[in-house]
Amino acid sequence: MAIESACIPLPSEIIMPFGGYLVVKKIFSSQHGDLVALIYVAIAGAAGCVVGSVIAYWVGKWGSRPFLDKYGRYLLISKRDLDNADAWVLKYGDSGIFISRLLPVIRTFISLPAGITRMNFTKFIVYTFTGSLPWCFVLSLAGYKIGQNVQSIVEWTNAIEMKLGKFMHLVDAGIILICLFFVVWFVKRHLKNQIPDA
Repeated sequence: MAIESACIPLPSEIIMPFGGYLVVKKIFSSQHGDLVALIYVAIAGAAGCVVGSVIAYWVGKWGSRPFLDKYGRYLLISKRDLDNADAWVLKYGDSGIFISRLLPVIRTFISLPAGITRMNFTKFIVYTFTGSLPWCFVLSLAGYKIGQNVQSIVEWTNAIEMKLGKFMHLVDAGIILICLFFVVWFVKRHLKNQIPDA
């Protein structure tokens, strides 16, 4: 979560559900039950968001926009990403930091303009943690629910595969190709929109 919040695109939609799944497997647990364990997972995720966001905040504050214009491309941060985050902060102000933590993509880059605009650091930390906590909890809960039903999901997919046979192998290959396409598209989009050297 710290990596994502430091503006490196590692989706929280992968990380936090896996944390919830580990609660089902009792790798993460609490003597007070699974709900408390999920809360702990969400708190850990939100704390990771704060760590990464602080790094991005200070990069924004010390380096400011010219630094990001020059070196952002090495982290796959495009000019469009920076412009969108800047516009968000200008439109919604400090409260936008809290709201943005609940939104995909914007949540990844919002700390940079917060640092550039020199938002109050204590308020930034509080808004980042409280805004990230619900997001982390919901994603953890989704992973937990999937983990509880993983056997049913496996049985269901196995039954379909037995009925459809070779067709399912083609579907699997198609899904893999689609995933690869989106990875290539994401990287290509960011490389295409890179900020040229000053």
